[in-house]
Amino acid sequence: MHSDGIYRSFIAQKNLLLFFWLLAIVLPIEDGSAAEEAPRVTVSNVRRAFDNGEHNAFTDLIRWKGKFWLAFRSCADGHPISPKGAIIVLSSPDAKDWTEACRLKVPGRDTRGPHFLAFNGKLFVFIGAIYPDEETELKHSSMNRKNFGGTAFTEDGEAWSETTPLVGTKEYFVWGAASYKEKAYLSGRRTRRVPSEAGDGKFELLGETALFESSDGLTWKITSVYHQERGDETSFLFDPNGDLVAATRRGGPYPARLLRSKPPYQEWIHKDFPFFIGGPLIKKWGDHYIVGGRRNSKDGKKTGLWWLRGDDLKSMAILPSGGDNSYPGFAAIDDSHGIVCWYSSHETDEAGKVITAIYTAELEINPLAPATGKRER
Repeated sequence: MHSDGIYRSFIAQKNLLLFFWLLAIVLPIEDGSAAEEAPRVTVSNVRRAFDNGEHNAFTDLIRWKGKFWLAFRSCADGHPISPKGAIIVLSSPDAKDWTEACRLKVPGRDTRGPHFLAFNGKLFVFIGAIYPDEETELKHSSMNRKNFGGTAFTEDGEAWSETTPLVGTKEYFVWGAASYKEKAYLSGRRTRRVPSEAGDGKFELLGETALFESSDGLTWKITSVYHQERGDETSFLFDPNGDLVAATRRGGPYPARLLRSKPPYQEWIHKDFPFFIGGPLIKKWGDHYIVGGRRNSKDGKKTGLWWLRGDDLKSMAILPSGGDNSYPGFAAIDDSHGIVCWYSSHETDEAGKVITAIYTAELEINPLAPATGKRER
């Protein structure tokens, strides 16, 4: 090629790159912000919100009727499934000083994974009621027939209903909650025992996850199944058009997934995140989406928060955490301020014993904070 041809080719390529660069600036991505930048956030006022010497874990948080409401499981037997597990619900006017509002317990079951939903003028707390001996049950049955979802609710924050089983959720561990228009939605997972594909007479366990819907928060039906295997805990929300966006954990070492679905939620788009996320969270904060959960990092297991930018994750913050930790909750105060909660085992008591406690912190979108937004891989 002659030198003038090389020069014209170089100019053409340069102009093409300039065109795409300008296009990336002019065209907004899904949350309306620049593709290469994410808001800067400061984390402050980290507090140990609750510790009673037991294993305290699996949090959720909501702002309702002028108060913050915090829910979690507390169990003297630790993390494993135990009939001693109970759900504690706390309330606070300022997310600093907490008062116990109620406790949820189901005889003969472990109550786990509480999730709030403000729906039909009530505040619901949805829980999974787990049969303590799942492993033995699965040796004699094709699925967890003794598991079910439950709830307690209040209309004023003072008087709470008794813990009530959710009709239509038998066999499922319900997890996550959201609403759109006149419908409430839950995710639910169950374990199926199926013959091994090797044909060797052995069995394998498959995690199936489904989307449930309800008109009253008490009676439920399955809308669709979005994982036939390796399904697990799923946090989700709806945008103003009713499109569903979800972050779902998958069993074992598999990466978490971003899910999207449009009404009537029969078809699903799956996209793997770059890494595993334990106890996933997805929430809207102003015009932004945030994802949270536990990541296994070079510094150990840490509870982190990320911005969801299109289909990518960009780092926001690593919360003080270690050991057994994760399952964050989030409540926005306004478009720039919010409260996050999580559980962790990174501290010890006065005797030097590791404690597993509930923590909160304040988040602020702050343009003067150190730069964040590194793309996570």
